[in-house]
Amino acid sequence: MTTTIRLSWRDVRDEIHEAILSGRYGPGDRLPRDADIAQDLNCARSTVQRAMQDLSDSGLVERRRKGGTRVRSEPVTRATLDIPITRREVEQKGGRYGHQLIRRSTTDAPRSVMATFELTEPHPMLRVEALHLSDGRPYILEDRWISLETVPEVSGVDLTTQSANEWLVLNRPYNRCDLRFYAISANSRVADLLQIETGAALFVVERTTWIDKAPITTVQAITTPGYQLLTRS
Repeated sequence: MTTTIRLSWRDVRDEIHEAILSGRYGPGDRLPRDADIAQDLNCARSTVQRAMQDLSDSGLVERRRKGGTRVRSEPVTRATLDIPITRREVEQKGGRYGHQLIRRSTTDAPRSVMATFELTEPHPMLRVEALHLSDGRPYILEDRWISLETVPEVSGVDLTTQSANEWLVLNRPYNRCDLRFYAISANSRVADLLQIETGAALFVVERTTWIDKAPITTVQAITTPGYQLLTRS
């Protein structure tokens, strides 16, 4: 008995990427149709579409409705940033990971969150505040809103044993992610939770994800002093 291995969208992306880098497809060349690639690689067409979208987002190919997909004549170089699982991030740095759920509540999204999600009507949300730890010390403070219309099953997840960050990365795929980076000064509450001085300068990563037009989650991740963010292209 043989088992057929189904390729992930990342596997498909890497196959196409290698074909471009090797010169099989040159600048301006049209790539095969998604359906043909799916048949050739024995995977779902949606898997190919997700792979192509990633290649398009990275600036390597250009997709046009009814015009197919072409290798860009002048590829745009962009840094890519996958949403990290904070537990793995801490462990890869040699730290001992810990997680504390600070608060969990269900309510309609406030206007600021509605605006971030591009919503015009009230939307039921789960708000989760949590602290990620490294070797028992504060690492990242998260203030997160999760759409209960898009992700209703999160209501039954025990977020004291698994962080919302890890559960969402593993269970809720997205096809759009908006990122913002900025700095804030720690107010008294943030300073107390992160065990730092009030007024300390802090780096903030704000992420918002959707599946098509349906909002998934938006999170403000406040990092402790000395945090470093690495991207690879």
